[in-house]
Amino acid sequence: MISASEASRGAHRPASRKFRAYTAVHLDELLGRAGLGPEERLAARAVATVLPFRTNPYVLEELIDWGRAPDDPVYRLVFPQPDMLPEQDVAHIAGLLRAGAPRREVEVAANRVRARLNPHPAGQMQLNMPSFGDGTLPGVQHKYDETVLFFPKQGQTCHAYCSYCFRWAQFVGVPDLKMAGEEVDSLVAYLKEHPEVTSVLFTGGDPMIMSAAVLARYVEPLLALEQLETIRIGTKSLGYWPDTFVGDNGADDMLRLFEKVTAAGKSLAFMAHFSHPRELEPDLVTRAVRRIRDTGAVIRTQAPLIRGINDDPEAWRSMWRRQTRLGMVPYYMFVERDTGPQDYFAVPLARAYDIFRTAYQGVSGLARTVRGPSMSATPGKVCVDGVMEIAGQKVFALRLLQARDASLVGRPFFAAYDSNAVWLDELKPAFDDRFPFERLDGLGPGAERQVGRPLERV
Repeated sequence: MISASEASRGAHRPASRKFRAYTAVHLDELLGRAGLGPEERLAARAVATVLPFRTNPYVLEELIDWGRAPDDPVYRLVFPQPDMLPEQDVAHIAGLLRAGAPRREVEVAANRVRARLNPHPAGQMQLNMPSFGDGTLPGVQHKYDETVLFFPKQGQTCHAYCSYCFRWAQFVGVPDLKMAGEEVDSLVAYLKEHPEVTSVLFTGGDPMIMSAAVLARYVEPLLALEQLETIRIGTKSLGYWPDTFVGDNGADDMLRLFEKVTAAGKSLAFMAHFSHPRELEPDLVTRAVRRIRDTGAVIRTQAPLIRGINDDPEAWRSMWRRQTRLGMVPYYMFVERDTGPQDYFAVPLARAYDIFRTAYQGVSGLARTVRGPSMSATPGKVCVDGVMEIAGQKVFALRLLQARDASLVGRPFFAAYDSNAVWLDELKPAFDDRFPFERLDGLGPGAERQVGRPLERV
């Protein structure tokens, strides 16, 4: 239960602000606040017909520096940029909007663009969907032996959408692109048949968009499974809506649910997504972190490296130091995935490694729990461990931190150095004719290109 000291703190908490979602229908007005002219606003609106847009009062008033917009990094974090997508696509859709074309015509044009943006990278739909009973399990992915991902139906939205989101396809209203499940009994049955699974990750969307009562319907049946050691919750709520954990909006009910998980002997891993140091600055975040940690949960932090938002060693050094000071555990720096507007946001792997290493040098050992830069690719999580010269050849030293084939976990391998490469499929093996994972059944030479990122990206 909530401790007496925590209850005392809660008695002095201010009433929570009211959540309001700002979506594409509000976009033109908000873009005007950023100082964009009519044509720039139209182009940004065209982008927002393809990729999702959603924000809220906390992000707008507490995080964005409107005096710096549209160059402010948090503004760029949530607002569509006029040049995020290929110029010809933006121009075509902008022309339709300018002409007042029927909604159906605009949507058809948007879907053509979406089909070229690799909506489900790394074989999520082809390789990660487990077979069970007479078919597959909706809303379930099982890529690594010990971890199952679950996409609860009511959690497939967010308090705000990141402009670079690799799960953008969840939010564009196309049923064939969305992953969601609500059959928790089927999930439990599947887990019982797979005793190797020790961890369930609730993801989305953002599970913290749900009320405690709804989330409990998914979580509580898992607590009786002795095989489960960890329940994870992937969320951006501490960055985008910390009111979830502080105030009179059901925060205490959510925290009691967290306590119930830890009291059942499970580790509750709260996987917090922080993209920029400014998200850690408000006092409300400090209080929310304290309340979550008081339940026995461990908060681990992660985010991708994004051009124009956090592609600076000082941003990461600042985040990792602040997170450690608040009792959080730095966990991952990811590489922007090969989906959506990757070409706009991606940082070359060589520069990503330099940024990671420079930031890593500036923190204490307590923050060096972080791994990266890491690609969540078809064969697994591939980390760039370094750039070096071996036998006169400049190479990337790579390692599988996690792998579809567990026998490859921790195995180092090498790729020829390429200063422009941004993803695994752009690398070529060094000292061998193929990468270790390309020897797997179903993952032959060029597997990352065939499954994770089709050449035509259709």
